[in-house]
Amino acid sequence: MRTTKIISVSLMPDFLEEIEKIAKAENRTKSELVREALRRYIEDRQWEQLIRYAQVKAAETGLATEEEIQRLVDEFRGAQTHA
Repeated sequence: MRTTKIISVSLMPDFLEEIEKIAKAENRTKSELVREALRRYIEDRQWEQLIRYAQVKAAETGLATEEEIQRLVDEFRGAQTHA
């Protein structure tokens, strides 16, 4: 059974040419290249969501510096290892 699904995507001709050049230069398929680009996009979005969440929590708790945040992270990790 196939583990991937095929989708159709419309691209501008110049953009497709660039994808083809990169794929050829890196000895990869266009599918591999596009999959990696989408994977990175999704990871970037997840990081952005995490950063926004952390900013809200920092504001709610009054944390202002990276040092304060690191101290809390270290305390939490220490508590986890002793639990």
